[in-house]
Amino acid sequence: MQSVRIVGAGSFVPRRAVGNEKIAKAIPGWPAEKIEEKTGIRERRFLWDIDAEKGVAIPPPEDASFYPACNTDMCEVALKRALEMAELDPWELDGLFLVTCAPDELNFSHDAMQLHARLGLRPDAFALVVDDGCGGTPYILDMVQRMISRGAYGTVAVIGSSFASPYVNREVFTQELFPAPGKKPLNAYLSMYVFGDGAGAVVLRGEEEGGQGILSSMSGNASGELVLRRGLGSLKLGFQGRSSLAEMAFVVDGPEVARSYPIYMKACIESVLSAHPELASEVRRYYLHQPNKRLMDHFIAQAGLDPERVACHVDRHGNTSAAGMLILLSEDLEAGTVRIGGGDLVLLAAVGANVHYGAQLVRL
Repeated sequence: MQSVRIVGAGSFVPRRAVGNEKIAKAIPGWPAEKIEEKTGIRERRFLWDIDAEKGVAIPPPEDASFYPACNTDMCEVALKRALEMAELDPWELDGLFLVTCAPDELNFSHDAMQLHARLGLRPDAFALVVDDGCGGTPYILDMVQRMISRGAYGTVAVIGSSFASPYVNREVFTQELFPAPGKKPLNAYLSMYVFGDGAGAVVLRGEEEGGQGILSSMSGNASGELVLRRGLGSLKLGFQGRSSLAEMAFVVDGPEVARSYPIYMKACIESVLSAHPELASEVRRYYLHQPNKRLMDHFIAQAGLDPERVACHVDRHGNTSAAGMLILLSEDLEAGTVRIGGGDLVLLAAVGANVHYGAQLVRL
């Protein structure tokens, strides 16, 4: 069995900050003050600008001078930075897995295949888009860890991304969706208030057994709908007349997220620490999924975690879904808060979508 190490990390977050006043004007629902009161989010980062008067996204000019301009571009920047930190050539990758629910094109692993071509990976290197949300990153990290530890792969990149800004549309995101018969309708505007754009990447590599690397890892599945998006599948194609505007939106079930987030996150953290209970006090940084700042703060207090050891930027970046934990790790590495090869103990955990969850305890 090989030890699986994180040897590089990189990220990209757009510079454009969209405050609550602007997003509330674009997508009416809550006033700006209520957005911050309910979520703790003051602004989110958008790659595309928005027309707040019309309530729509503004696509960038279609020329090479605007970069990054799309999901694939953001992922390319993040992955190149991760490879640079790892001091690896793209040719050394045996595969890449891109976790996202907002690719540039929906089918055929488009964005992953674009990354494969742009970076010049070997023809036999895998390239797959994994259609998943917030919990998908540690879920796939657990899968990759198992593959590398058994010698099936040597070096693999995992990328997570969120590309919310193109979805800004007043007509779509002020609709209501009924999650199930007898349940109260959910309004789609919450999704536009909480999500932001960004991409994060890590490179994992198998090495001889040692004291560093992923010390314990887990993933799991449960039945539930934390975020609903029912349109665009074969049963809900627009031209069939069987799909409503609300079903085109990502609709967050806020009450269900608030109920389930602490349950699954507690289970994730306890699971990876159960294999090494003596290390619990040594965890220097926690990189947790950030649904919003209020829910995050409540969980930190409930779990008895030291807030100074929990990385958090959701109040400034918004919820970046599958990318969030990897962006946080990359930012800490860039700032020198933790260091690859320095022996820092960190813990990653997330839950999301419908429902995937997972966690890793890692000695950097």
